[in-house]
Amino acid sequence: MNARRPLIGWLLIAPSLIGVSAFLILPVVLAFVISLFRWDLLGTRQFVGLENYTSLITGGALTNSLLVTAIFTLISVPVSLAVGLLLATQLVRALPGSAIVRVIVVIPWVCAPLALGVVWKWIFQPSVGALNQILGVRIEWLTDPQLALPAVAFVAIWQNVGYISLFFQAGLGKIPTSIYEAATLDGAGSWQQMRHMTIPLLRPTTFFLAITQVVASFQVFDMVYALTGGGPQHRTEVIASLIYNEAFVASRLGRASAVAVILFVILVIITLVQQRYFSRRITYDMS
Repeated sequence: MNARRPLIGWLLIAPSLIGVSAFLILPVVLAFVISLFRWDLLGTRQFVGLENYTSLITGGALTNSLLVTAIFTLISVPVSLAVGLLLATQLVRALPGSAIVRVIVVIPWVCAPLALGVVWKWIFQPSVGALNQILGVRIEWLTDPQLALPAVAFVAIWQNVGYISLFFQAGLGKIPTSIYEAATLDGAGSWQQMRHMTIPLLRPTTFFLAITQVVASFQVFDMVYALTGGGPQHRTEVIASLIYNEAFVASRLGRASAVAVILFVILVIITLVQQRYFSRRITYDMS
């Protein structure tokens, strides 16, 4: 009987292993193989080794896309986490109307990013857009090189805040109220409780959200494509936009695959660094 247990275990996890192999591991392997070739999707493939990688590293397109993506991440992720936490602290109090507000803030997250991008592109229109009509001024939100990326980051923050607040609400619900009652008796104010109690006890939730949001921000494409298409002057050309342009605009599938492999390596490194940072600062024991 004991000898059959490993076999039964492998049989039970076989469906998941097939899915992971077919949709995660195999695409990464194929992307690396294709990155070693020069291929325009229609003609014959020509083996070029690491030439695609060297041309990307020495060229300026990859550097620009990485910089744009990094700035987008540094703007959108911390602000989304901070606003989501503040929103969660209010919604968890179950004030009148909290249920309606919770539904309203989550709606953007469940909507298609491409559709949201189209709507916000109309809102940002300089002449007939709703935002400029309200402000009473003409601002080129999406065509000004200095404003385009912050505008795109704002839309990303607006979309993700509701999703983030739900997780923080769940984390706040797990913190015993007796901790706050004891802190209040000791004279701790709201800010002191937030800084020294709430934020440290929410580190497991923050760790999960930080990793998922950083990974998502490095993969963002639909919204950027709908809002700016990577312009103006490549100021919003995130790394996923570069992959799209290399593959389907310039018909250089090898270079596009090389960018995808580089993105995969970067995400693995970022995830490991975040895990190493948070692992020493997380506590799951609230008893």
